[in-house]
Amino acid sequence: MRVHPARSGHPVHPVHPGVRRTALGAVLLLAVAACTAPGKDTTGPAPHEPGTLRVLASSELADMKGILEQVREDTGITVRPTYMGTLDAVGLLAKGRTEGTYDAVWLSSNDYLRLDPAAAKRVVSQTPVMSSPLAVGVKDATVRKLGWQPKDVTWADVEKAVKDGGLTYGMTDPARSNSGFSTLVSVASGLSGAQSALTDADVRQAAPRLREFFGGQRLTSGSSGWLAAAYDRRGDVDALLNYESVLQSKKGLTVIRPRDGVVTADYPISSLASTSREVREDVRRLAEALRTPATQRLITERTLRRPVVPSVPPAAGLDTTRRRELPFPGSRSVADGLLDSYENKLRRPSRTVYVLDTSGSMGDEGRLDRLKKALTGLTGDFREREEVTLMPFGSAVKSVRTHVVRPGNPRAGLDAIRRDTEELTAEGDTAIYTSLEKAYEHLGADDDTFTSIVLMTDGENTAGAGPAEFDGFYRRLAEDERRIPVFPILFGDSDRGELEHIADLTGGRLFDARKGSLDGAFEEIRGYQ
Repeated sequence: MRVHPARSGHPVHPVHPGVRRTALGAVLLLAVAACTAPGKDTTGPAPHEPGTLRVLASSELADMKGILEQVREDTGITVRPTYMGTLDAVGLLAKGRTEGTYDAVWLSSNDYLRLDPAAAKRVVSQTPVMSSPLAVGVKDATVRKLGWQPKDVTWADVEKAVKDGGLTYGMTDPARSNSGFSTLVSVASGLSGAQSALTDADVRQAAPRLREFFGGQRLTSGSSGWLAAAYDRRGDVDALLNYESVLQSKKGLTVIRPRDGVVTADYPISSLASTSREVREDVRRLAEALRTPATQRLITERTLRRPVVPSVPPAAGLDTTRRRELPFPGSRSVADGLLDSYENKLRRPSRTVYVLDTSGSMGDEGRLDRLKKALTGLTGDFREREEVTLMPFGSAVKSVRTHVVRPGNPRAGLDAIRRDTEELTAEGDTAIYTSLEKAYEHLGADDDTFTSIVLMTDGENTAGAGPAEFDGFYRRLAEDERRIPVFPILFGDSDRGELEHIADLTGGRLFDARKGSLDGAFEEIRGYQ
């Protein structure tokens, strides 16, 4: 059952023993996996240096690189960012894992942080730098087909379009991404009719409508960048729910801010309480430099976010019509309860085949033990209704075992996955492509689930079909089956080029467990399932 112990000091509701992971373990795994873009050094930030700020930043702020370089030239302050999801960063703050490692945090919003007293006490300042409201980006042709006037559209209109089969969309994972969580809060507020901050009663009242609404979700992702690429690749999804700045950069979309309100990101820079007076002064100078009129103009022109300095107008094309700002949930229990409801009841279930290399080389250097540990730990992250298939392979596929995490008895499915994991043995050669073909044949097409394949291998292909044969197999698949992405994990002596090709061919993404951890790679992939 998918839960969020890293973000709550108490359970949302009772669960079976062994289902929840420890808060610290979940947070640390995500920190290792998500701190930088794939393929970059993931050894963590460098020790503090005078004139250098080590900043824990929301992942979408990677587009500020050029502007931060300009600020460095103007002020002499160098920013060394470490990127991860906003909610995961709050988890690190809450556990004190930022002290001595970071000097400041720069998140899309501090709203979630303020709900956690342990996290909130670790920051001592907050200076908004820019803003971007949550919005709905709808294909121009779909807007015309629905007969919408963008300035008049409400969340109820979006819900009706979904219910009538006229609108499908993609959004990021609310458990990891602030854009996803902002979407969840905005939709729940709009459909419940809440006149103030969401309550548990509002969420319960809106649950049937929310279930209908999330039935239209066809894409999920741990990052806005991959979501946009998957949207382009599929071509049959009507809309994206994300920050206005992300949507404005895509051609062919009408960007709509629903009339009944949205949540807005304001990107505050915050000093950490554990830092010295000198460091805090550098953080203040950085924030001041980012808020000068000249820099604010650069920000809005290059990133399509809105300036926070009144004298600077928003970039051309940004709608200046006023919209209601929806309040954030007033308590941690409401926020976590909303997340739990989305993960286990509202969203479409997940269906995943784990194609696991258990060839002879996995017996070296404790690799098989690391795989078993990572998979066993991952069971605490599986959601209700989720279907999990373990497909270990060597010279060929060794077995195919499928388990479902059933709401009435989740422990039965989770225990079965753990037993199968413990029985894995290392022997044989490495038949990567033949095993992937078996995974696609097992899955077939299923439009009612988020379907994916996770490939973990520690070596190059040495048996069975080769890359050209797999390419041909993949291209002969039905269109619906070609929409199933493969998420390869680089581990041991596996070939980066080989795995990158598989990810690119299938529309997946490569995750590197050689510089981070195998646990962290499996955990990060959860945002895409």
